[in-house]
Amino acid sequence: MLSGQKIVLGVTGSIAAYKSCELLRLLTKKGAVCSVIMTESAQRFVTPLTFKALGAKEVITSDWNDPEHTIPHIDATRDAALFLVAPATANILAKAAQGIADDVMSAAILARRCPVAFAPAMNINMWQNQATQRNVKQLMQDGAIILGPAAGEQACGDMGSGRMLEPTEIIELLEGAFSPRVLDRCRVLITAGPTFEPIDPVRGITNLSSGKQGFAIAKACALAGAEVTLVAGRTHLKTPAGVRRIDVTTAYEMYRAVMNEVSRHEVFISVAAVADWRIANPATHKIKKGYTSDTPELIFEENPDILASVASLENAPYCVGFAAETDNLIDNARAKVYRKRVPLIVANLVQDALGQDSNTVVFVERDQATPLARASKEQIAQALVAKIAQEVN
Repeated sequence: MLSGQKIVLGVTGSIAAYKSCELLRLLTKKGAVCSVIMTESAQRFVTPLTFKALGAKEVITSDWNDPEHTIPHIDATRDAALFLVAPATANILAKAAQGIADDVMSAAILARRCPVAFAPAMNINMWQNQATQRNVKQLMQDGAIILGPAAGEQACGDMGSGRMLEPTEIIELLEGAFSPRVLDRCRVLITAGPTFEPIDPVRGITNLSSGKQGFAIAKACALAGAEVTLVAGRTHLKTPAGVRRIDVTTAYEMYRAVMNEVSRHEVFISVAAVADWRIANPATHKIKKGYTSDTPELIFEENPDILASVASLENAPYCVGFAAETDNLIDNARAKVYRKRVPLIVANLVQDALGQDSNTVVFVERDQATPLARASKEQIAQALVAKIAQEVN
């Protein structure tokens, strides 16, 4: 999505300038062609040579000493897809909001022909000041994109809003800006990750699902413009930018969360590895050996079928299920298509997917099966989004 895009990275005088080095590295790794503009204050934190060494096509520090450009602040953004100012200090936000152009950075912002995005970075008191908030509101009214800020511990020791977003978070948001919005305003509900069925307070029955595929789909849907709600089992994966997350543990908790949310969504994607059975008689205390010769008796009862329950609703959303099989992949997946009354099952063999970063899947419908070449889970997510967009639109 960022490959081949010309992006101008503006770096201003904040301690968060060190994050811009990683941001530039990630942008170039994604295939973007990056130029850098630095204020005089920014050069006190990071040197121009650092950005040059990290892959910047050029580093502009002044309107007066750049032999490559007749007018640097105009030439720098010519044919650019985006001007990204990260970090963006309170000072540059104020200049941009008021149209002040007293250095190469502010002049370049004023002279740009492309969208501009700001990733604010400042002390909490500066961020919350009425003047800053007024400037941010004006910039947004003028069409600027505001990325963040985040909340947390600041360099000065204060806590609160004002931290620059992490480079990976900014990359995710930028990918959304450059993505085709094929699911624009579509509301998508997704389940992901494993469920955990307790045997006693410390033990339970679970599975090897990492949640990676479901989280990749949530990210791809959000990048495509969808409003995404993600119901997640136990996983340490980070919530994709712009995604609303509901954490659950057991299959029944997941069922209740889905049924509570589904009426507000047009698409339901059941990716989670949900336990078919739960323990009907979980112990209230840890089961210990040595105190009795009897083997503990576990009584199982069936969990509700989340996908089938959603598909059977009167005004059911467009439903997509996942099938992780050990054999007879297409036959088993097609049987699920009919049994659960859904239009599409994404099928894979367990050994090809669980815990891995790539997968081999087949899109199984009533009348056809379309295999996809082995690809990353992100690429599979993008393919699924394109398929869903084709069906629901």
